[in-house]
Amino acid sequence: MLAEQELHTEFQFPQETDSQLSSDADFEDLDGRNAKTGRGLAAKRGKKAVGEKARGGGAGKLPDTGWVNGHHQENGMDHVTLFEVVKVGRSATQSVVDDWIESYKQDRDSALLDLINFFIQCSGCKGAVSGEMFRHMQNSEIIRKMTEEFDEDSGDYPLTLSGPHWKRFRINFCDFITVLVRQCQYSIIYDEYMMDTVISLLTGLSDSQVRAFRHTSTLAAMKLMTALVNVALNLSINMDNTQRQYEAERNKVIAKRANDRLELLLQKRKELQENQDEIENMMNAIFKGVFVHRYRDAIAEIRAICIEEIGMWMKLYSDAFLNDSYLKYVGWTMHDKQGEVRLKCLTALQGLFYNRELGSRLELFTSRFKDRIVSMTLDKEYDVAVQAIKLLTLVLQSSDEVLTAEDCESVYHLVYSAHRPIAVSAGEFLFRKLFSHRSSDEEGLPRRGRQSLNGSLIKTTVFFFLESELHDHGAYLVDSLWECASELLKDWETMISLLLDEPIPGEEALTDRQETALVEIMLCAIRQACECHPPVGRGTGKRVMTAKEKKTQLDDRTRITEMFSVALPLLLAKYCVDIDKVTNLLQIPKYFDLDIYTTGRLEKHLDALLRQIWEVVDKHTDTEVLEASSTTYHYLCNEEFTIYNRVNIARSQLLDEMVDKFNRLLEDFLREGEEPDEDDAYQVLATLKKISAFHNAHDLSKWDLFTSNYRLLNTGLQNGDMPEQIVVYAMQCTHYIILWHLAKVSDETSVKGDMVTLRKQMRAFCLMCQRYLNSINTAVKEQAFTILCDLLMIFSHQIMSSGREHLESLVYVPDSSLQAELLNFILDHVFIDQDDDSNSTDGQQDDEASKIEALHKRRNLLAAYCKLIIYNIVEMNTGADIFKQYMRYYNDYGDIIKETMSKTRQIDKVQCAKTLVISLQKLFNEMLSEFGFSFDRSSSAFCGIKELARRFSLTFGLDQVKTREAIAMLHKDGIEFAFKEPSPQGEGGPPLYLAFLDILSEFSSKLIRQDKKTVHMYLERFMTFQMALQREDCWLPLIAYRNSLQAGGDDDTMSVISGISSRGSSVRSKKSKPPAATKRKLPEEENSCSSSEAVWLNREQSVPTPVMMHSPHLTSTVLRDPKQMRPEDSFTPTFTIPAQQHLHQALPPQQLPHLQHQAAIDYNTQVTWMLTQRQQAEARQHQERVSMHYAKMRNHMQQTIRRGAGLMEEDEEPIVEDVMMSSEDRLEDISEGMDFNTMDIDLPASKNRRERTELKTDYFDPSSIMDDSVLNVSMF
Repeated sequence: MLAEQELHTEFQFPQETDSQLSSDADFEDLDGRNAKTGRGLAAKRGKKAVGEKARGGGAGKLPDTGWVNGHHQENGMDHVTLFEVVKVGRSATQSVVDDWIESYKQDRDSALLDLINFFIQCSGCKGAVSGEMFRHMQNSEIIRKMTEEFDEDSGDYPLTLSGPHWKRFRINFCDFITVLVRQCQYSIIYDEYMMDTVISLLTGLSDSQVRAFRHTSTLAAMKLMTALVNVALNLSINMDNTQRQYEAERNKVIAKRANDRLELLLQKRKELQENQDEIENMMNAIFKGVFVHRYRDAIAEIRAICIEEIGMWMKLYSDAFLNDSYLKYVGWTMHDKQGEVRLKCLTALQGLFYNRELGSRLELFTSRFKDRIVSMTLDKEYDVAVQAIKLLTLVLQSSDEVLTAEDCESVYHLVYSAHRPIAVSAGEFLFRKLFSHRSSDEEGLPRRGRQSLNGSLIKTTVFFFLESELHDHGAYLVDSLWECASELLKDWETMISLLLDEPIPGEEALTDRQETALVEIMLCAIRQACECHPPVGRGTGKRVMTAKEKKTQLDDRTRITEMFSVALPLLLAKYCVDIDKVTNLLQIPKYFDLDIYTTGRLEKHLDALLRQIWEVVDKHTDTEVLEASSTTYHYLCNEEFTIYNRVNIARSQLLDEMVDKFNRLLEDFLREGEEPDEDDAYQVLATLKKISAFHNAHDLSKWDLFTSNYRLLNTGLQNGDMPEQIVVYAMQCTHYIILWHLAKVSDETSVKGDMVTLRKQMRAFCLMCQRYLNSINTAVKEQAFTILCDLLMIFSHQIMSSGREHLESLVYVPDSSLQAELLNFILDHVFIDQDDDSNSTDGQQDDEASKIEALHKRRNLLAAYCKLIIYNIVEMNTGADIFKQYMRYYNDYGDIIKETMSKTRQIDKVQCAKTLVISLQKLFNEMLSEFGFSFDRSSSAFCGIKELARRFSLTFGLDQVKTREAIAMLHKDGIEFAFKEPSPQGEGGPPLYLAFLDILSEFSSKLIRQDKKTVHMYLERFMTFQMALQREDCWLPLIAYRNSLQAGGDDDTMSVISGISSRGSSVRSKKSKPPAATKRKLPEEENSCSSSEAVWLNREQSVPTPVMMHSPHLTSTVLRDPKQMRPEDSFTPTFTIPAQQHLHQALPPQQLPHLQHQAAIDYNTQVTWMLTQRQQAEARQHQERVSMHYAKMRNHMQQTIRRGAGLMEEDEEPIVEDVMMSSEDRLEDISEGMDFNTMDIDLPASKNRRERTELKTDYFDPSSIMDDSVLNVSMF
């Protein structure tokens, strides 16, 4: 037996100790001899004696043909290396190997040197092993030397390179090793030189910390092992044959026995046994030296190679490898963290379970790891889940008793998975479990009909469908079973028989619930056969059908038409009053081939079908049934078919009757002086439902229904007691009337009077819907809102596109009152808590399904309004009330609001930025009204606004040039808002909205350098000299905002401010900063200035703003090195006072008198400032420490807010943009000067850096690749 018992990963070999492979030292011949001391791998290549030469000459000898020093030689001319021959792949692998064997026979040292260089070059190493190195250096020394010569500039090597050329190289590489062993299996591999050298080299390379060496050598060693397994298998077969021949010869009578033949057979068996032992030694050496370490390598690709090959060994040579000593490695690795490795485990096991003869030998393994395999059906990697289900299907085929009912049920529900490969695999498992077993009494049943075998199988399908309690997913179940049970699902004759025929005595009839399920399955099977693509939500779309599939589709459609054109009227007659059954049955005719009604002489069955549809419409008022009937009429009324006249007459008669009845009932219902009773209201509602359902698919313009519906709606507004359902359907019907009228006038040949009529009707109806927005009934208001949004979209300015300028008179622009009412509706009915919504379908808000349905309805309402914003139908600034809800209702509407912001930014960046700042101002005002002027800036409300501002800032992206003007205008509006209201504390106090600057600072990182200067200049227009000197807590927002604009004077350091204020939760781990020279630079030069700076700086000249007085610049003060400054010091601004004449030039004439008075103030201020400089130093330092404490406190609050926000991951990603935009001069100073954690850019490491990170000393630690549950559990 090849595999012996082992503890963990240590093997106990039964061979002599000199045949064991434990380390590179086992391959050394320390005395310099290359003598054979026994079978196995005892005599390994080490340092050779100086004068020793191999057979055929030394490495320097150049034969006429062969491989020398890694190059192919022919007639003394140097061509290409063995690596290049295999890489090109033009030569047949067989001939390449034969050439190498020939050169090996002539000079085995030279040939082995070629082979060694082949493996080295296949690893991507540029170096080469010379003959001197080969003769005098050990393997470990050679590998160390090659590692030093490895190209560190690139982490790529042949096995990882992409493209068809390198994929073909990998195949050629593996084929070369396989063919090499196969061609050498009769002599060379037993010479104890070639194989020992190769195995020693590959074992050493596989233990290298260089990924390229480890990956390439592991692949080579595993393929070498697989080739040796094939050799061992052939030897085993030959030994068995020789043993049988020997037994047969020995059993002969003495007279006929050939003693010479017995001796030859004994000698042959002995040689085969010796060869078998040596092959086993080689395999044990590879297994222990390579596999045991590499199956838990840090690289997933290496682990996958090992598992894939061990599966091959167990499949090829099951007698030696298919036992628990080897199976446990596959079982353990099924817990691997990489899906690629788990996938290889499953495919390896599939090859074993596919052979039923091996199933009995896998019982212990199955019992131990069955639960793990079952759990892998829910794997996060879809490919792994698919293969796990297929493996369980093979286990099910091998034995029915292995999987319990709970195991099977965990697979059954996967037939409803949205991922089609998983669902199809689960459908095959279900089919094998429930439908494949046939008892002996079922063999004689008929092939079709109620009593057939398919009849019982169809019943089983129905029972399963009902037990799964997913009755709305019949299409998913049919699609899952289609590939393995399409013949069963296409047996519509049996299904019709089960529905129409009476059960025989003793047979249990289907219940009403089961018949409903059968009708749904039958409809889904018809749809699948005719459409030939998966249902909605499963699959990527329609694929190109083959000619065979198209023929099958046509044949199935013909069978469906011939069969159901006769049976459908009977089914409708039987189930006429059943809503669910009738709704599904009425969808079958749209899959008919209508020509067959004529060619097959089936007109009488068409008349029967039309009569049944008439009866269905007459008896039902359910919306689904009526819409299905309308759709069926629409499909049958096709002018391309000869049955059109017959169907059109029936449809016209039905519509005439409905309209006449509606007008008659409406007159009685609206008659003055009489109180309408409930029966009249019900009759009007029922008729109105039918007309609305048919008007959706058919043009009823000739009946002039607008007047009747408008009269009905107007009466409801005047009286206020109209039933809500009547109003809802009247508005819907009127909406259809206008749309059909628009389709009619869209043709340029239409009459001008029709357009005038349509314009009047449309505007009157819009005013009617606007009045209904104030209704007390929620359903009516929602219907009015939805119709208004649709009409505003349809009759917007875009109606004139595509050459329809003649429709210009129909354009309808909503006035301000209508826009306000639409916005108020959204705020009152969409942005509400779940518990506040009392409008559910069944009145039970506790029902989870009703909550989900209500949420979908609110999402549709919000999306309808957001479309009006996106298409510029309503003012963009109305979106401010929508955008401000982004954080609070992120889970419900975050995706809609975010997409709306993105679209509005594409339309107008500046206006979008203004809208965002308006939304922040609204939230700020709401907070002030709730908490008052003395609110806490560390409160959750204020931090929530700051977090929303940070989210808005992230939506502007990384390109500051494109958003330059928008960001500048945003800051301008924010500054004006902050200084808009004076201080409630009187003169000397901070403005009422000054704290808004703290929120505005979140956008400072989006400003480029010159715009920061411009914004800072604009800020100084609103500031006084006293404001600049203030250091109290109430002035901290101004200090922080100025620092975000001014820090350093000419660079982007907002990331520092953001890092301490609102980005605490996103701080990355500290890493060394890259050199400043590698930083990304902005395209603008520092001295360049935006052409729009003067425009928006001087736009508000009429606004009286105080002059910013600069503090004096002390030339005697020694400025500190920025690198040595504390964070507090770096925030202290330095002011300079301009010359007097400069002030005169800067100020307008009307301010000159005021300037003369202020000059004295400036002088006194300078003297006072200089005298009190020393006393104020300590106080200022104390205030700055308070500022830093406040910043840290905000950081803590932001972490609390973000942990509870539940925001999407994609919003967190762009956080790196702030530092990426920092200037190259100050970033290094910031990182050194700040004593708190600043955010670092976590860019993806290069392959070289990633390689060095991966190849640590514990790179094969199993805890890095497996779950903890695997490491602490024994195998058996």
